[in-house]
Amino acid sequence: MHFARWTATSTEFKSFAAIGKGFLWTLVAVASMGLASEAHAQTISPRRLLEVVDLGNPAISPDGRMVAFRAEQPSIERNTYDTVWYVQGIDGASLPLRVAEGGAPLRGYESGSVLPAPAIWSPDGRWIYYRAHLHGRISVWRANADGSGAMEVTVDPADVRDFALSGEGRTLKYSVGATREEILAAEKAEYDQGVRIDEQVITSAGLVRSSLVEGRPSTQRFVGSGWYPIGPLLGGVPDRWKAVDLEHMTIRELPLQEVPSDPFRVSDLPQAFSESWKLALNRDDGRVAILTRVGEGEGLAQPTGVELAVLPSARSNHLVRCVSALCTKSNSRITDVQWRPGTDDVLFTAVDYNKGRAQSIFGWNVSTGDVRLVIESDGLVSGSRRYWDIPCGASQSALVCIVAEADRPPRVEAVDLSTGERRILFDPNKRLEVDIAATVPSELIRWTDERGREFTGHLFEAGAAGEGPPPLFVHFYSCYGFLRGGLGDEWPLASLAELGISALCINAIPEYRLDSAERYDQARTAVESVVAYLSAGGRIDPTRVGMGGLSYGNEVTMWTAAHSDVLATASVGSPTVTPLSYVFGSLREGFRAGLESMWGLGPLEETPNRWKEMSPVFHLDAIQIPILFQMVEQEYQLSFDYAFPLFRRHQADIYAFPDEAHIKFQPRHKLAVYERNIDWFRFWLQGYEDSDPLKIGQYRVWRQMQVEMERRRSKVAGRDDT
Repeated sequence: MHFARWTATSTEFKSFAAIGKGFLWTLVAVASMGLASEAHAQTISPRRLLEVVDLGNPAISPDGRMVAFRAEQPSIERNTYDTVWYVQGIDGASLPLRVAEGGAPLRGYESGSVLPAPAIWSPDGRWIYYRAHLHGRISVWRANADGSGAMEVTVDPADVRDFALSGEGRTLKYSVGATREEILAAEKAEYDQGVRIDEQVITSAGLVRSSLVEGRPSTQRFVGSGWYPIGPLLGGVPDRWKAVDLEHMTIRELPLQEVPSDPFRVSDLPQAFSESWKLALNRDDGRVAILTRVGEGEGLAQPTGVELAVLPSARSNHLVRCVSALCTKSNSRITDVQWRPGTDDVLFTAVDYNKGRAQSIFGWNVSTGDVRLVIESDGLVSGSRRYWDIPCGASQSALVCIVAEADRPPRVEAVDLSTGERRILFDPNKRLEVDIAATVPSELIRWTDERGREFTGHLFEAGAAGEGPPPLFVHFYSCYGFLRGGLGDEWPLASLAELGISALCINAIPEYRLDSAERYDQARTAVESVVAYLSAGGRIDPTRVGMGGLSYGNEVTMWTAAHSDVLATASVGSPTVTPLSYVFGSLREGFRAGLESMWGLGPLEETPNRWKEMSPVFHLDAIQIPILFQMVEQEYQLSFDYAFPLFRRHQADIYAFPDEAHIKFQPRHKLAVYERNIDWFRFWLQGYEDSDPLKIGQYRVWRQMQVEMERRRSKVAGRDDT
């Protein structure tokens, strides 16, 4: 059978997101003409990378014939995101049908990243139900799968936290916490009466309405006992469950005995399997597929291997292990598992570390023990970046996955589980894919450090860069899916490469060392060894190397700046651990415990030597490069004790972005960070200044930094160049 293939550009996505039910048929010709006229390469601008259409949450209908999925795209003009729900036939013979607006993406309070938002099909396949933030509230909506309309099912004074559809599809149960008015009243009361400072207060952030949460300035608090569990004010209010009669649209409070049970979890297994970390319950017969970490674990945060097994029932102690070499390969790790409906097959996702963390999906027949490859990729098959841990939708005959590679943007693909045939259902980023392939395609490279440890990375090699080898930019952390700006998404790799700076995203090796100094130094050797490797081949100039990172990537960047002379400049998006950050977080036991377990750090007076080893505060004299700080308002204060001294020495330029989480999400902020990072690395690595008159002040500051840094170097060298 021949299957149709649908492609559209990001601009066209915006258009058909806004048009309505009949948009697709009128845009087929437009898409075809657009692709023909754009055959030549175009600049891979930061804006093009930012405006990629992300895809996620594939959910297959009960009859296995249709799939629902969501598309999301930033709007820089409105500084928000457009989301659209689509339904499409899995056979690929029909075009995707827009069935509903998805509302503003729901985000995690701690990281700022988009949360999973799966749709639930009605048993008869007529409707999809989903949570959406629309009209200032989070409700459950339902959309007709034929595109004839959508309606709000829950109109509640409180935002919906969770929901479940009854087996027959006649009742929708949903949970809420404090009402929106109660939250506003609590915020006002704290504002009027003063905020009591205790372990729940995020002391490095504003006290009241310090960040945008669900589209409005909101007050955030620590809501749990972990490392950094952020939630809204009154987020600890227990769930209250209600039920909607979907025939009459009446709502009632649910008594405790009717509240949906929690999903089956590891804690529900027999004690012998308490070390398991992920499971999948076969709801047809009660079998449980489980993943357990096994193997060498000394000095590591967790063992290096993963074992796949099945329990015949949730209460059984009899374990059936997958012993095939495809389940136990040393160079890969199983990360997810689900049942193929109506069969004895367990579908499991494995990450291949020799292929730069590329994902593949295998099928294990529990009855026969046979294991076969279902789908192999050079990137992700479970997301595009934000949705990297969202599994494929599965039916008895097919998988529907969100597929993306380092230089190939996300698309929706269907996989025939009998033949392995793959077909593209929806490809809204095709034009960008074509341009990247023609301009700055990515290359997977491998190298080893002096201890023989192997690393992988995705290299976007510089285009025309003038005479001699080009500079190199390095990002270190993890390089999943389509690479826009590395983890944290702040350094537009393909854009840098097209402008003459080769850009490399390095994957940390999977053995996460408990000793933070070992972790950081392992990363330092990865950077130094890849610079040596690439410069030996004449591919980069080893005297012009820049680095950038966020979170763990930021920590590695600061460590490398202090413990190596390989870098000429750097850019970071978050703070690292310092005595000041300890003071800010010290009211919370979870923070203190995390600092002890992950860094070996306690109060400065109790662990002074460890602080002197780990914190950049005590290595300022060793840091001799200019650093750009682009942090969020609720975190940047944690860097004062090392960023400010560098600023006073004319070695730092500091920006802070209001109303952001750990990972910045506002489109205008993202674009500003992208563009400033490009300007920064072009200035320090290429001696280039953009002629945009709006940037005159920026370059005045950077030129003054150059002068002052050279003056200090001359003074240290015993020269007087004043």
